[in-house]
Amino acid sequence: MATNLSQSHYNFAPSLPAAIIWASLYSIAFAVTFFQWIKYRAWVWVVMVLAAGMESGGYIVRSISAQHVDNKKIYVVQFCLIVLAPVLMAAVLYVAFGRIVFHVVPRQARTIALLWVPPRFVTPIFVICDIIALFLQLIGAIIITSVQPGDEDAASKLNKGKAIALIGVAVQMISFGLFSVVAIRFNFTSKRFEAEFQERIRGSLDEKYSTFDGVDRKLKRNWVALLRCVNFASLMILVRSVYRMIDFALGRAGYTETHEWCVYIFDALPIFPVVALFTYWHPAKYLPYLGFRLPKHAR
Repeated sequence: MATNLSQSHYNFAPSLPAAIIWASLYSIAFAVTFFQWIKYRAWVWVVMVLAAGMESGGYIVRSISAQHVDNKKIYVVQFCLIVLAPVLMAAVLYVAFGRIVFHVVPRQARTIALLWVPPRFVTPIFVICDIIALFLQLIGAIIITSVQPGDEDAASKLNKGKAIALIGVAVQMISFGLFSVVAIRFNFTSKRFEAEFQERIRGSLDEKYSTFDGVDRKLKRNWVALLRCVNFASLMILVRSVYRMIDFALGRAGYTETHEWCVYIFDALPIFPVVALFTYWHPAKYLPYLGFRLPKHAR
């Protein structure tokens, strides 16, 4: 079917090679993430598997959309997948950080003064904010992409969709900004628990691996490496969130919507290491419990 360029849903000629490159990179990252999820039985990591799959699917669909720029359904699918995937990744970081805290900090020391929020509610509080941000951005994205240039109320719909999406990004940035401060601060406050943490090590096997709290499988002792990955991933998601805030604020006629390089430099590029880094520094290599619920003795 011939493509009608005059009815393109893009404000530029989308690059097929760029879409294919990023589809390939994210597909590889997704495949590795999925394999590790099964291998380590890190069931709570399913959210990262889903997010990586969304990024992969988003750029695969974008590759198709680049060849059918007048197809609205394909355009909407790729847009929603790419916009929403990082929101799920933020939720994964909340979970990973919460598990690190419970792994390292003794029960009696898990206080509000330590993290500025109740440690047992770190994951629920931020995940709830993330869910709110997800739905707001989804609604905003759907409204924005559903507008037809010839509609009488096109401007009104665009403004409404933009406002809702901006609120969603704002909610994400506020909650994620607070989380980033808490996570980075923990790099320093956690040092006081190092001695007690070392005492909990059982059956040291070598310099890198040990067993903890009766868990049979070997775990890496350097949990700080995982924490640093969480911190770096948080920074990358913040960079991407700032870009999306600017993108939604400028609207369909703005610079970011008329220059395709922006989406690859400020969205695809920062988010890729959020997936890729955890394939090497996988939480299952450092944390003893990655089920959907922590066992009672570990809480």
